[in-house]
Amino acid sequence: MLMVAGVVMVSACNVGPNYHRPAVQVPAAFPAPGEAPQADSQAASFADLPWWQAFHDPQLQGLIRTALKQNYDLQLAVERVTAARAQVGIARSDQFPHVSADPTFTGAKTDQGVQISNLFALAADAVFQLDFFGRYRRATEAARAQMVGTQDAQQTVALTLVSDVASDYFLLRDLDLQLEISQETVKTQQDSVNLTELRLSHGVGTRLDVLQSRQVLDTANAQIPDIERQIGQTEDAISILLGDYPHVVPRGQVLGVETADGWVWSENLPPQLPAGLPSALLERRPDIRQAEQNLVAANADIGVAKAMFFPQVSLVGSGGGAWGHSVFFGTDVPAHEGIYSYGASLSQPLFEGGYLRNNLRYAKSQDRQALISYQQTIQKAFGDVSDALIGYDKYHGVRERQEETVKDLQDTVGVSMMRYRGGTATYLDVLDSQRSLYSAELTLAQARNNEYQSLVQLYKALGGGWK
Repeated sequence: MLMVAGVVMVSACNVGPNYHRPAVQVPAAFPAPGEAPQADSQAASFADLPWWQAFHDPQLQGLIRTALKQNYDLQLAVERVTAARAQVGIARSDQFPHVSADPTFTGAKTDQGVQISNLFALAADAVFQLDFFGRYRRATEAARAQMVGTQDAQQTVALTLVSDVASDYFLLRDLDLQLEISQETVKTQQDSVNLTELRLSHGVGTRLDVLQSRQVLDTANAQIPDIERQIGQTEDAISILLGDYPHVVPRGQVLGVETADGWVWSENLPPQLPAGLPSALLERRPDIRQAEQNLVAANADIGVAKAMFFPQVSLVGSGGGAWGHSVFFGTDVPAHEGIYSYGASLSQPLFEGGYLRNNLRYAKSQDRQALISYQQTIQKAFGDVSDALIGYDKYHGVRERQEETVKDLQDTVGVSMMRYRGGTATYLDVLDSQRSLYSAELTLAQARNNEYQSLVQLYKALGGGWK
């Protein structure tokens, strides 16, 4: 019987369409932020770098490693993969015989406690549904595609986690820089207040000069608690991403350095980063791969729905026996009996109230939805890359222009202070330039953070590090 079943299984076919990847038209190159085509489209993509090479800060690398080990969202994603593997095993089990056993034991005694019977029986049943039309093979194919898609979803969670940790870390370093700028402004403005008070005491200044000099000092002092609040909350967010309770986050590289000429931002980011071939994005982005696996599963489900229209053939067999003894009218009679049976059954759906037809219609609709979702995911991915390329290029330009603004204002503050000390200008001129400089320095710190954030977004949009 098993040999016949094997021959039948080899000759059986799978109904329903076999999966073929849909043809997708992608652009020849990513759109460039400027008028020229995207440079170095043939070069290796920035996203081919593993994250520990894309983000050079050792402290940030340590935080990412911790997050990849301890983050709860990622742990849940890993367990979903384990569950999906189990679902594949469950679906595949229908392709094998199902065997069950039913052992029983009975005994009898007289009122005086004499054993008169002692019987043990064992019955076993086996059922094997022949997969003539591939219903169970298609179901296994769908489960396996869902499992692979779950693995891709895990990589999406990991990529998002790496990006979120890097993004929050750069925000934290930006807030640290804003705090340092505000604290330095407080020191500088305290010197200005002392100067105006000294000039007032010597009769060469006015009370108005003293009050005006305190305005920038008060503004900076008021800004510090709010920046400290944002720092604490950002550290909490990073701690949660690390799978830990809120704690102080270690720092690494700074986004700016205070020099005699003011704040200087070292240029350690390239003006342009190669995005690589657009066609490679289909394999690099885990969300695109997951969307395709959903399409594979939906395509296989059509085969399952079609196979339900055809007969189901089952091979059945059973066997068992009883062993023991019994006492009948004082005579010990041994008991031993065995019985075996086998056969086959066929089940053909005749009337299901429209269930089979509508189930197939539903499966085909699910397949079309999966195709639309796949195409939509690809389109969104290219939109993400385009936005990230534009953002990185333009934020780079904004930061460079803002650096020029800060330098000009630093010179303006120096000149206005010299004129005030020489008696050729009022302190209002000094106040305006100092207020503008403080605001411009904070804006410059935010511009640098935006540039780093756009780098993270570009890396994420390209599916970085998980090719």
